[in-house]
Amino acid sequence: MSIDFYTNILGMELNKCTSTSDNIIRKSLKFGKPKINLHENLKPFETNASNPTPGYIDICFVSMKSLDKWMKIFKNSQIQIEEGPVIKTGANGPIKFIYIRDTDNNLIEISTEI
Repeated sequence: MSIDFYTNILGMELNKCTSTSDNIIRKSLKFGKPKINLHENLKPFETNASNPTPGYIDICFVSMKSLDKWMKIFKNSQIQIEEGPVIKTGANGPIKFIYIRDTDNNLIEISTEI
């Protein structure tokens, strides 16, 4: 479900590679240059979160696409906007953002620099 959400709704690219250390196929999702490494629930690879739980993340994506376009995508996909659009201070200055939730109920922030 998560892979479907991130690839079909957010437009991320699913990548697979074989680890040279243990020959296990690893999956990641790319969003431009940044990526999200996916861990399997029963066999997460090292290094991982201090207290890993299946599917949990809280992440922010800075997008070149306007929030209006994202809101149309989410409306067409029947994804509820939790909050926004709102203006706040981001890591590199002011941003405008919306919050949604993925299929694992993780909080996802989509923002644009202003």
